[in-house]
Amino acid sequence: MKISEIHIHTHDMPVKNGPYTIASSTVWSLQTTLVRIVADNGLTGWGETCPVGPTYAPSHALGAVAALSQIAPGLIGANPLQPLLLRRRMDGQLCGHNYAKAALDIAAHDLMGKHYGVRVADLLGGVASERVPSYYATGIGEPDEIARIAAEKVAEGFPRLQIKIGNRPVETDIETVRKVWERIGGKGVRLAIDGNRSLPARDVLRLSRECPDIPFVMEQPCNTLEEIVSIRNRVHHGIYLDENGEDLSTVIRAAGQGLCDGFGMKVTRIGGLQAMTAFRDICEARALPHTCDDAWGGDIIAAACTHIGATVQPRLNEGVWIAQPYIEGNYDEENGIRITGGHIDLPKGPGLGITPDDSLFGPAVASFS
Repeated sequence: MKISEIHIHTHDMPVKNGPYTIASSTVWSLQTTLVRIVADNGLTGWGETCPVGPTYAPSHALGAVAALSQIAPGLIGANPLQPLLLRRRMDGQLCGHNYAKAALDIAAHDLMGKHYGVRVADLLGGVASERVPSYYATGIGEPDEIARIAAEKVAEGFPRLQIKIGNRPVETDIETVRKVWERIGGKGVRLAIDGNRSLPARDVLRLSRECPDIPFVMEQPCNTLEEIVSIRNRVHHGIYLDENGEDLSTVIRAAGQGLCDGFGMKVTRIGGLQAMTAFRDICEARALPHTCDDAWGGDIIAAACTHIGATVQPRLNEGVWIAQPYIEGNYDEENGIRITGGHIDLPKGPGLGITPDDSLFGPAVASFS
């Protein structure tokens, strides 16, 4: 089998009841980038990548289209059933830009699953759970409002909450954490406090020292890995890496040197499902809990995250975050990915299990054959 065509589409995704606010950005609408690979036997595979604007990480929507346009011509004639060799071929076309390469990797896995008649999760090692835990991430808001939302989401069945903080007085962040815990403490819900790189070490230390009674992990509180190393042994809470987990090399360093207690990992940041599988196995070898999620996007990226999430050892699975609660509609109205009771049912069909209505996306912005 050979790749005969590659088509790139873009699609605007307004934020439902927006904006969605994190320390690095305020988001009203995002542009997602979709890739359709066509094989010489007519089979197709879909991939997707959707950065949360240009300031969350070194990735952005215009960059995704440009990087994919650089890579795609060199993949015509490649075998989509060989994801490792495909990744090496992509690296030979363009250095870096994992978030763009991930869309092609996901599309290849979708196509491969259809070719073999199996789900992507089975290709990635086997299903540990058909019903995958999710988690809810609040935006940044007033303490009482965030506490209200937290209680609402616990009642819906979410087993984990992520509370966004940062880019404001640390006193307000501390008040938010305390008010959330007053509402959900004792209900068995895991709690992560996510600074999205925004807190100085001083504020991280204060947050931890003033909340010693609240069992939470701090996700990416500081901007750099060096800052996190400097506070690692001075806080009372676990630290997870998110934005700093840029590639497998960094993950190996962090796991080997004990720089963190877990990870919030994005499928597109690390380069797709082929790299994500290696990440999963590294974490399992060192008993490091982690998420399998992404920055934003629709059914395609949500399905990819759910498939890899379904393969994670349950005791290490911190959940799959998808943007579905924040966006309207699905690409596939029948099989689209949805959160129910705080969990996601693994799609049943071959490949990703998603058949998008491509009329939603309009004409391709670039095509290669």
